[in-house]
Amino acid sequence: MTETAEGKKEMLETMVIRELILQQAKKDGIDKSQLVADKLEDIKKRLVVEAYLKKKVEEQSNISDADLQKFYDENKDKFKSGDQIKASHILVKDEKLAQEILGKLKAGGSFEELAKKNSMDSAGAKGGDLGWFSKGSMLPEFEKAAFSLKEGETSGIVKTKFGFHIIKLTGKRAAGQRAFAEVKDQIKAALLPTKQQEVFQKLKDELKKSSKYTIKEDVLKKMDGSGDGADKDKQPEAPKSAPPAPEKK
Repeated sequence: MTETAEGKKEMLETMVIRELILQQAKKDGIDKSQLVADKLEDIKKRLVVEAYLKKKVEEQSNISDADLQKFYDENKDKFKSGDQIKASHILVKDEKLAQEILGKLKAGGSFEELAKKNSMDSAGAKGGDLGWFSKGSMLPEFEKAAFSLKEGETSGIVKTKFGFHIIKLTGKRAAGQRAFAEVKDQIKAALLPTKQQEVFQKLKDELKKSSKYTIKEDVLKKMDGSGDGADKDKQPEAPKSAPPAPEKK
């Protein structure tokens, strides 16, 4: 929504109104109230705890190359790939423009430079390079055209729901076992969340053993949401790892 002029205007209006409300609240002294002070202190405590946990987990969550190699050796079936190709493309909305670009390519124009100048997707900045991909990772019509090309060959105009593409095949590799070096980072990303959780649990256990504390039932019952049925064993959450990268499809 914010990509449109109307959406941007609405977003800016919301920001302005929020600032006006903030100014009025300050005039009324709300920012100096005990309620706000208590909330700010609570937020500060949470941020400090989260920062400490993140620091400790990151310090102790290193995974050795030996561990990565061991996982690879024990799970080689997971790292087999089908036929893959490497391709670049130029994507435009207008078919007439696509025809003009195709004409320039046939006349000897640089695919990379024309992609940088005309392509409307993020790959354009890289000369249209889409990297390596297997069947099933792209739109069917795009995939069909790309896999039918010979290495170094450029397609005609291919229409998809995104617009009009011109595709150039830049590499091919047959199905087979992917090398450890190729999947090393992928393995690490897969193992890291489990390792982080192990470190986090160890840290909690160590803190429990080294600290003396008691939980008073009368205080517990006075806490919001801590009466009958409350989860008395709820612990701070482990720092979350980054979400997986979106698929190309």
